[in-house]
Amino acid sequence: MTDHESENLCRIHRASMEILRGTGMRFLHPDAIQVLRSNGVRVEDDTAHFTEEQVMEWVGKAPSVVCCVAAEPQFNVCVGDGTTHYATAGGPTMIMEADGTLRPSTTEDYIRLVKLYEQNDRFSLNGGLCCQPEDLPVEWATPLLYYLALRHSRKVVWTAGGDYRQMEIVFRLCMARFGLTEEELKAEPHTMAIVNTNTPLQLDVTMTETLFAMLKYRQPVVITAAAMAGTTSPATLAGTIAIANAEVLAAITLAQMYAPGAPVIYGSQSSNADMASCAMAIGSPEGALCYRYAALLAHKYGLPCRAGGSLTDALALDMQAGWESMLTCLASRESGVDVMFQSAGITAGYLAVSFEKLIADFEIIDAVEQYLGGVRTEAEELPLELIRQTGPGGDFLAAEHTLRHCRNAAMTPHISVRGNSGGSAALGRRVERRMDQLLQKYQGPELSEETTDRMRQTLHQYGVAWEEISRLDLL
Repeated sequence: MTDHESENLCRIHRASMEILRGTGMRFLHPDAIQVLRSNGVRVEDDTAHFTEEQVMEWVGKAPSVVCCVAAEPQFNVCVGDGTTHYATAGGPTMIMEADGTLRPSTTEDYIRLVKLYEQNDRFSLNGGLCCQPEDLPVEWATPLLYYLALRHSRKVVWTAGGDYRQMEIVFRLCMARFGLTEEELKAEPHTMAIVNTNTPLQLDVTMTETLFAMLKYRQPVVITAAAMAGTTSPATLAGTIAIANAEVLAAITLAQMYAPGAPVIYGSQSSNADMASCAMAIGSPEGALCYRYAALLAHKYGLPCRAGGSLTDALALDMQAGWESMLTCLASRESGVDVMFQSAGITAGYLAVSFEKLIADFEIIDAVEQYLGGVRTEAEELPLELIRQTGPGGDFLAAEHTLRHCRNAAMTPHISVRGNSGGSAALGRRVERRMDQLLQKYQGPELSEETTDRMRQTLHQYGVAWEEISRLDLL
């Protein structure tokens, strides 16, 4: 972080504190109002006005590292431990086909996405809302998606949000899957959810119930603002970052008042709006700066951070999709973002997920990790004797040193086209082949019949029809 950025953080922090003191933040759920008032926050109607002392005291109670237990221990996650954790797309309703056409997503698409993410070793979190299938009953969508992800993933499975009842089913499914009691689940978190604020300066009813339900069971919550500079927030980046920061800090303060010490993650997907269309521009350099400042602010407050991803507004798998996704992924990773949702597949400004782009983004992530891994300079990496023996005008192709390092000295791409590899259509063929390879090698969790039956009984107990459960089990 530069001295200029350090000064910027101080100014943004002061602006956010003034926003929370003077303008305030609206909380639309009466449960939130009750918690705030009982902890001394001045509330006028549904708008809370915080002092800086209140905010910093309660935010300071949140842990700096947030951990989650997976179905298999090698996939356990600790967000804030110095590792960047990659996570799935979150929220798209459509599937973008290879030719750029859009169609509604289905349950089959969801399962296929979960399997592809499962096969990438860099991804720590699976499931969640990697797409929103149109063929699931709306009232059961959150628990049914969670059920499907538990059936198909060994990693930490995150969950979509919902009201108190929907979230209770999620936790009952989690306990059934892992054979846990309520107290055991509270002691060792097994899932995670995203709670979004509503810019400008609001937290709605459903997100409040998601927040409180997660905190009741001490499960990590990613509290995220998604301000759009020029529409839902000021046109200037500093103003946008300040208002998003105020929202996230206010919601974290509420979370800590409800459950002191509860695991929360500071999140921001804020960016600018395109002033010609008023649409959010997620793949812009302004967005990349917002993701960077989210990480800087979160770490200033001693919190783990979620931001960024491999993001694009492109409406096809084209050059724009490539340069925007590389920019946002590299900027987020280099800035120290702790967990990146939307890491692969997202396109069309969050509207859609593309299977082909998902495979391309896997390669972008590999390239970013290779670049940030830097250069090693141990003796084996600087073979001076070999250089002397080879001398001017020689070559190193047949050297023993080259044979030792040819498979690990450089990244070997799965889909990138190099040399004379078959013309302009080669990239598309390599993407398809790589996707097929991953799906063929997919290995899901080994679930006993007893465990599966416990989860199925849980769904039925809360009102999901046996016919719907059986349909999902056949996919």
